Amino acid sequence: MTNSFAVLAGTLISLVSFTSIALSQPACVTQNMAVPPGANTTDKAAPFFIDTTGLDFKTAPPTRDPSNPNYPRATELPDGTLPPPGAEGNFIIGPTHNPAPETIAKEGVPRGTTKSFTLTSKESTIYNPGLIRDDVAGCTNSSIMTTVTAPDDKSHMIVTTSHPGIWSRTIDVYVPAQYVRGTEAPFIVVGDGGSNAYKDLATTLDNLIAQRRVPPMIAIQIGNGGQDAQGSQRGREYDAVSGAYAQFVEREVLPLVEKNADVKLTGNPDGRATMGLSSSGAAAFTMAWFYPDLYHRVLAFSPTMVNQQWPHDPSLRGGAWEYHSAWTGPAGPNLISKAGVLTPAEPPGVPLIVAAPAKPIRFWFFGGDQDLFYPNPTIPDGMHDWTLSNALMAKVLAEKGYHYQFLFVRNAKHVDRPTIAQTLPSALEWVWKGYPIP
Repeated sequence: MTNSFAVLAGTLISLVSFTSIALSQPACVTQNMAVPPGANTTDKAAPFFIDTTGLDFKTAPPTRDPSNPNYPRATELPDGTLPPPGAEGNFIIGPTHNPAPETIAKEGVPRGTTKSFTLTSKESTIYNPGLIRDDVAGCTNSSIMTTVTAPDDKSHMIVTTSHPGIWSRTIDVYVPAQYVRGTEAPFIVVGDGGSNAYKDLATTLDNLIAQRRVPPMIAIQIGNGGQDAQGSQRGREYDAVSGAYAQFVEREVLPLVEKNADVKLTGNPDGRATMGLSSSGAAAFTMAWFYPDLYHRVLAFSPTMVNQQWPHDPSLRGGAWEYHSAWTGPAGPNLISKAGVLTPAEPPGVPLIVAAPAKPIRFWFFGGDQDLFYPNPTIPDGMHDWTLSNALMAKVLAEKGYHYQFLFVRNAKHVDRPTIAQTLPSALEWVWKGYPIP
């Protein structure tokens, strides 16, 4: 009996202690994926309008209808099929997403090797010091999920928890078996290196190179600087509409790649590609946009062509949203890139791609029908619908005569892993079309 009471007492004490710990844990504010409180969804002429046309709010995120009049007209393909090799324009695929056979290792195919090294902010010039944002432990992005925007400007998030800090990142360098030491090789720079979304990349390259569908290329996966979104090092690098990240890669990463992996990288922009997912997908495009003399080929999964830039730039208030569309607030100036420098656009408010002459960029990207939709409830700025932003990118690229392929994907969420496994081989082949294969 004594032992039974002791066990019971111990159990009660444990329950009380567990309950106290649970009650002491903060309640995390999670992603909204709905129209933010106080948003303008009724007056198109008023600032910061959020268009909910064609959205089904029975799912979270809401599901988008590809026949939405805001989206470019697209060719719908039979389920399980992809556009023909080299096809350009807009396509609708899904809802079934089986991995492509090229993502699976095959007997007899020469396999490349991967070499890794680490880079810290102490070794950087461009990103030293780094950025650290203080979030509540266990609550991802907590400080920006409960913050505010500037008075009368819902595009300007106020982040007070960000401060200088130290970052460390891993860089993985895939070298194909066919690489001849001492020769210059084409390469692809991959943002968000180490992501599970890239688990099939080396195998896919092994197979595509062996099939002579892409050139024997070096693949450079660069880890991000840490955390996510406004006030973080990752956000600072990927969401900024500037040439800073491209310069970081060019001046600080690529020389170390050549040294540590014993390779030579081509200086020919036609033999240089960029690739990323979400914000690093936007960064992949930004690298080529600001430096078309360095990069001609871009591949992105659910690129963040929305207003995520931080610190807030008064001259480019919509961040990457302003590649394809004007800032949604009261009319004001916009900028264009001339010789790598942002200068006022004429007339004011014209989106960057619309205002600038077409650049030699070849762009492949997809967006899911359930991609992100206003994940942060504190920023109802009219510029945080990922699917709409990708569709608008396709529109302006078509109008300017760019070579692009955009997939609107049914049954797909943000950076949808099954869709990546389905499309990665064909995307790589499409991006590298026209490059000589020895």
